[in-house]
Amino acid sequence: MVLIVQKYGGTSVGDMGRIRNVARRVARTRQEGNDVVVVLSAMSGETDRLIQLAYQVCENPDLREYDALIATGEQVSVALLAITLQSMGISAKSFLAPQVRIITDSAFSKARIQDVEVRRLQKELRAGTVPVVAGFQGVDKEGNTTTLGRGGSDTTGVALAAALKADVCEIYTDVEGVYTTDPNICPEARKLSRITYDEMLELASLGAKVLQIRSVEFAKKYNVPIHVRSSFSDKSGTFVTKEDDKMERVLVSGVTYNKSEARITVVRVPDRPGTASRIFTPISDAHIVVDMIIQNTSADGYTDLTFTVPKADFKKALKLVKKTADEIKAQEVLADENIAKVSIVGAGMVSHAGVASKMFTALAKEGINILMISTSEIKISCVVDAKYGELAARVLHQAFGLDRGELRKEL
Repeated sequence: MVLIVQKYGGTSVGDMGRIRNVARRVARTRQEGNDVVVVLSAMSGETDRLIQLAYQVCENPDLREYDALIATGEQVSVALLAITLQSMGISAKSFLAPQVRIITDSAFSKARIQDVEVRRLQKELRAGTVPVVAGFQGVDKEGNTTTLGRGGSDTTGVALAAALKADVCEIYTDVEGVYTTDPNICPEARKLSRITYDEMLELASLGAKVLQIRSVEFAKKYNVPIHVRSSFSDKSGTFVTKEDDKMERVLVSGVTYNKSEARITVVRVPDRPGTASRIFTPISDAHIVVDMIIQNTSADGYTDLTFTVPKADFKKALKLVKKTADEIKAQEVLADENIAKVSIVGAGMVSHAGVASKMFTALAKEGINILMISTSEIKISCVVDAKYGELAARVLHQAFGLDRGELRKEL
């Protein structure tokens, strides 16, 4: 008997018709002889509605209460699905994070999972029950409700799959898999049949919204196969797995476009040991993720330091940086929210020369100026003016032949 964890996103449970559709899919999976654990997000738009309520009350709501509020969306969806399954003659029970014991740290709104206690789920599975678990939420050691950040239900699904040693974690969304780029900005985008954990990690970290990056980290660490597919289609989606010898190493697997970051520059920073630590430690303590970092060559004992942060954390980060800049006597702090990051990702890049040159030439031909550059073994990212973001993604998609189907072959 195969154990499958199925996670459904907000669009998949957006109304009662869609919840009934999910129930039918769960029922069919059970009829095929599989055990099933279901993880749900809140109904589409519900988390945003709850967030708006919090900010109507206070510009900076207490994060403990904020989590207590926005975690309620999942409670509604899991209960509705459990009731729907019961009405179809299927034994089902809904569970919140404290009942399953999804234990996290106390970083409210950005909590990280520390442990998952699955004894209760295993007991329900042995009894023939379908557990329906609230995604996105956890509980800290003090019993406080925590949330895992936007997209956190993906991480819940993969974490449960890892703890239960499930055969696969199916992530159901409103797209049929992982594409070479966002089909909304490039109609020629193609669906990948398979992609490695490392490639998916890069794509997720660079702005691809199909999977939350922490869910892919979990999957790689515990070797959980992920099947990304649509809840509105029976077609096979994209498998995210470890790389094996059968997988053809294509040069570039995908192009991402991300407009949700902002850039901060600290001008004329005293170039001496410990200065960078003084700038970035307060940001880290505030649980703000810094992405690209560039430091100019020192001149006259001073340097410029530029980095990017999520737009959601931009105001908080800017306030912290300005305070530190005053303390270290930097000249000024510049900020720019009108940027976009375009990136190319591919496992084959590690063994091919000239990829960066090809990327820069393609952008130059369209008159797109590069503001920042960052690289790893399997990715190259460029920050450009926001107005050129979508154009840059389309240009690179074409330049590397992704519009012509030069993809990893079906296995």
